[in-house]
Formats: sequence, structure tokens, C-alpha cells
Amino acid sequence: MNYQTLTGLTALVATLALSTAASATPSVNSSQPNVKQQLIAQSVGQASFYGNEAGEGGPLTANGERYNSGGLTAAHRTLPFGTRVRVTSPRTGRSVVVRINDRGPFVGGRVIDLSVGAARAIGLTGSGVGTVQMDVLGGGEGNGRRHGRRHR
Repeated sequence: MNYQTLTGLTALVATLALSTAASATPSVNSSQPNVKQQLIAQSVGQASFYGNEAGEGGPLTANGERYNSGGLTAAHRTLPFGTRVRVTSPRTGRSVVVRINDRGPFVGGRVIDLSVGAARAIGLTGSGVGTVQMDVLGGGEGNGRRHGRRHR
């Protein structure tokens, strides 16, 4: 991990931990038209998606939930479980709000791993990997049962 990425992630986590909300954000350009929350931090990086399993009965995520490929969830290395993040694809202009419920991605250079449903919502399933803007909106108050790596 390069210094700039590490510095950015550190600032993102520190900002989230201090809960220094900046300003109200507009509604999301996706299937969640009335989501309005306060912006805590922003970053840009590479996103991917994971899991092609059927919706129910998937493997457990790091917080103990069953993975739902159609759900609007994501994996992040450090954000607390339950944190809401708006993910926007500059290529398509589409956004989706996801809830962090897993750990990852564990591939260098990637900052977030989306569920299939979330990737589909922003048009990422065709390419598999793409640049996204992440807006951390908050909401991660211990909303999970376990911490650590994925249990698959």
C-alpha cells in the first residue's frame, strides 16, 4: 500500500471515529431516492464486486450475516460494520448507498468490494473493477457481531 493511500485511509477512519459531519448531502441517484445523510469523509479508489452465489444461504460475512448477492452491502478493510457509504461511478454517473458488513478487499489497490446487487446498481458488473468515489455517511455504531476477515 502506498503512502498516499495509507494516509487517505487513516484520515478517513480518523474522521469517521471523531464523527465530524460536514454538511447534508443530496439524495442518491439510484433505487434509494430519499436517502439523505451527513457526509463524514470522501475518497476515490478502485472498487470490485464479489460473490455470484444465489441470494439466500450464501457464506457468512465477517459480521456473521449471510451474504446476499442481491443486497446493497460491501466489504471494507477498516470502516465499522453498519457504516453507510455512498458509492458513485464517475463512468456511469450512478450511485448506490451500501452498508458495510464484511472485510476486504484483499487485492492490492482496491478500496471497497461491493455485493453483486450494489455493483449492478452503478454499472460495475460488466468491467468487474472500476474507479469509484466513496462518501462515508456514517451509521457504524457496532452494528455487527464479529470483527476480522471474511469467514468462507
